[in-house]
Amino acid sequence: MMLAEHGEDCRVIAGGTALMLALRQRMVNPTHLISLGQLEAMRGIAYDEQSGLRIGARTLHSEVAASPLIRERCPMLADMASRVANPQVRNQGTIGGNLCYADPATDPPSCLMALGAKVMLASTRGDRELSIEEFLVDYYTTALEPDEIVTEIQVPPVNITAGRHVRFLRTAAEHRPLINLAITITHDGKLCREARLVVGATTPIPARVTRCEDFLAGKTVTPEIAAEAASIAAADINAISDLRGSEEYRRDMVRVVTRRTICELFGLKDH
Repeated sequence: MMLAEHGEDCRVIAGGTALMLALRQRMVNPTHLISLGQLEAMRGIAYDEQSGLRIGARTLHSEVAASPLIRERCPMLADMASRVANPQVRNQGTIGGNLCYADPATDPPSCLMALGAKVMLASTRGDRELSIEEFLVDYYTTALEPDEIVTEIQVPPVNITAGRHVRFLRTAAEHRPLINLAITITHDGKLCREARLVVGATTPIPARVTRCEDFLAGKTVTPEIAAEAASIAAADINAISDLRGSEEYRRDMVRVVTRRTICELFGLKDH
């Protein structure tokens, strides 16, 4: 009700790690803050055969990382969560808040996109669900309406045989990756039956590289095939250029990271 009443003048606060940064940087200037801190129904992790993993929007990154259920059902997601930002953020920030902030250099969106996740939204008008691709609209922009909140994230039953989420940092001291890459595959030995590849952090929003996915599908993967797939990924992304790295540098690093990750997934020696 309060969201519907105050609209654009209002912001929701959960963990607050992203919102406080936005407030300090004057990116937002709300007249009202609405805390979700007491809504325990929006916190927790469950699994069923129909919808797969259900992760409450208020679930902390550290809880995603430590969850035995996620480690069993989707280890790629737990591994990603264990490396988000820094320990302070992981123990305060929520997975739902992370998605709502739509920071292009954060890790959960690319990983969740590669896993085919959906975002569940609620308002006084009713509920709706969006894929991660539909939810992330642009640089720091989502499809969330002013009167809506994210209630949970659903990751469908995983039918992949392997997956990786990789972060590339310019220096070991950085917490924000210059590039993140998420790849899931279904394979039989070196034969790739299906692939899903998402590049983030170096693009305005995470994006699947479908031409690279189509190239890998049905091929017996060799180091040469991995290198060609990586070149396709580097060419097809909408790479940004800023103080942290030029477009050319970012494309080069996407090429390197993609080739190495594909080789690792298929047990190949990277040349």
